[in-house]
Amino acid sequence: MQHLSAYEKVQLARHPQRPYFLDYVQHLCTDFTEMHGDRKFGDDPAMVGGFAYFRGSPACLIGIQKGRDTKQKLHRNFGMPKPEGYRKALRIMKAAEKFKRPILTFIDTPGAYPGIDAEERGQAEAIAFNLREMSQIRVPIIVTITGEGGSGGALAIGVGDRVNMLEYSIYSVIAPESCSAILWRDQDHAAEAAEALRLTPEDLKRFGLIDEIIPEPEGGAHNDHVGVAKHVGAVLEGQLAELRDSSPEKLIERRYDKFRAMGVFGE
Repeated sequence: MQHLSAYEKVQLARHPQRPYFLDYVQHLCTDFTEMHGDRKFGDDPAMVGGFAYFRGSPACLIGIQKGRDTKQKLHRNFGMPKPEGYRKALRIMKAAEKFKRPILTFIDTPGAYPGIDAEERGQAEAIAFNLREMSQIRVPIIVTITGEGGSGGALAIGVGDRVNMLEYSIYSVIAPESCSAILWRDQDHAAEAAEALRLTPEDLKRFGLIDEIIPEPEGGAHNDHVGVAKHVGAVLEGQLAELRDSSPEKLIERRYDKFRAMGVFGE
């Protein structure tokens, strides 16, 4: 594909036919068993997680699920998790840690749900708690951003030993349209904001915020679900092999150093 602007990549990352979390589960895993509920409030269909076999070995998979038609979008809350979703994700991760299963997370969300009901149930606390707890999980964690990586809603399941992005995915503290609305009082400057936000995989890898850019099939992941799943699976398999022999203490130490180093720069 020809060179694309940052905002064109934003639009590709949001393409309604891109594979979502459950599509990757179908193509990469066998015997997926989903877990429900956070044991505190309820279940959040926007956050899906459970256990399966990846390349013949048991693993934990967690991801944010969007919907395709109107009914599914409403059921999945447009891929915007609420506090119970993040608490469910952490409950599943703790189970994976207990049974020594590696954790694979898949991110595709415009952000955490900003509604008043989510705020009443502690949205910010749930996200912050996940950040702290994921930094101390004693099994390998590999994060893959497959579409939109929206702010804390993505970061809440994004603390890992390896962080990957698909070629036409994005990862940003704010959506370009929202940034434009704040800085210019309208959304007409979204393309300019996208360039300034440095939200593309190439920018983020150059800044040391991600580890690997996973190529997509010609035209984008929406054109070939099976093909992009093969690319993702190959990268995950290689990274798991690198991490498999690391002690829990070494995993935690390296993860801490990795995220502490982010944002450090020299002039």
